[in-house]
Amino acid sequence: MDITKTFTIPFLCAALLGAPAVARASEPATALDDRSDDRADDLYERARDLIENGKFERALSELDRLISLRSNRTDAALFWKAYSLSKLGQRPDALTAISDLAKQFPDSRWLKDAKALELEVRQSSGQPVSPASQDDEELKLMALRGIMQSDPEQALPVIEKMLTAANSPKVKDRALFVLSQSHSARAREIIAGVAKGNANPDLQLKAIRYLGMMGGADNRQILTDVYRGANDPAVKRSVLRSYMTSGDRERLFGLAKGETDQSLRAEAVRQLGVMNARAELAQLYQSETSVEVKKQILQAMFVGGDADRLIELAKGEKDPELRKTAIRNLGMMKRAGTGEALVSIYNSDQSPDVKHAVVNALFIQNNATSLVAIARAEKNVDLKKDIVSKLSNMKSKEATDYLMELLK
Repeated sequence: MDITKTFTIPFLCAALLGAPAVARASEPATALDDRSDDRADDLYERARDLIENGKFERALSELDRLISLRSNRTDAALFWKAYSLSKLGQRPDALTAISDLAKQFPDSRWLKDAKALELEVRQSSGQPVSPASQDDEELKLMALRGIMQSDPEQALPVIEKMLTAANSPKVKDRALFVLSQSHSARAREIIAGVAKGNANPDLQLKAIRYLGMMGGADNRQILTDVYRGANDPAVKRSVLRSYMTSGDRERLFGLAKGETDQSLRAEAVRQLGVMNARAELAQLYQSETSVEVKKQILQAMFVGGDADRLIELAKGEKDPELRKTAIRNLGMMKRAGTGEALVSIYNSDQSPDVKHAVVNALFIQNNATSLVAIARAEKNVDLKKDIVSKLSNMKSKEATDYLMELLK
């Protein structure tokens, strides 16, 4: 399975379908909350990437925007703001950010790292980091890899210390990665501890990801223990994605059926789609009661390339919204038979909404031939206008020839 190619599909879908820039007043509060969390996650990832590349001033701009959102990422943003300020030599401002973190989030899991950073800041001269210091980090990582290969038992305590000290995100991430390459029971134990929350939240998510990449029954069991013990939805989502990476279809299927949290159930469904678990998705669709989760199942069927099942549902689904979702997903599949199926639905269905959905799906397919065919036979003025509007935006000889006919 080419996971890299598969992961790009949902992003392509979003680009084709469009996403509203502003939430509508009629949307449920949970949808608004999810969108706010998504925005916070995007800002956070951008800031972390900038920090990883040593662009601390630009990172501060992203972090300040994130802090102003007052999201579930605020405590993490305050820590990385302090870290970035310390790297820029702005010691008083860094200490202020650490103080704000401690006052506003007295139970934050970032406090341990913040205290280590505070000690480092107070002991330092407050001067900007020099290029030589950056090179020191690379030397540390090279030395760590060398010791891990020659004497793993001696390296493991060093790695544990690196994970708890105020090292850069790159050093901590690479230290975890080095652990993930080891077959040592002690190395697995350290990673499991981080995955279960014995470190800051960023490292926890990294550890969960590495456990998925490592695979194996023992690591999948650790992931299960993490999932059961977690209260943070972000941690649970990360475990679900690691189940996919490790090929644990059985556990994903079980959670897609039995998880009471709808958003987590939908995430399990999405990962089953990436795994091309067609039989499981078909079974879930029959038993699922939530329309929103059913939409996710239809999306997962699209990701998994199950055109036959989507055609079946586009023709037979009773719920109008679900039916239109199946039709739309067919439009994003240029598989043999999907165009013919869409035309068949258009010709047999009397609902204008369904017909408009088919027109849009054929447009997404760039299927000018089929659009021209249904336009020639269509008597309804509104539907014909919709089809002609779509054809006028298509660079196709069939579309151009038909439009010229209309001008005669």
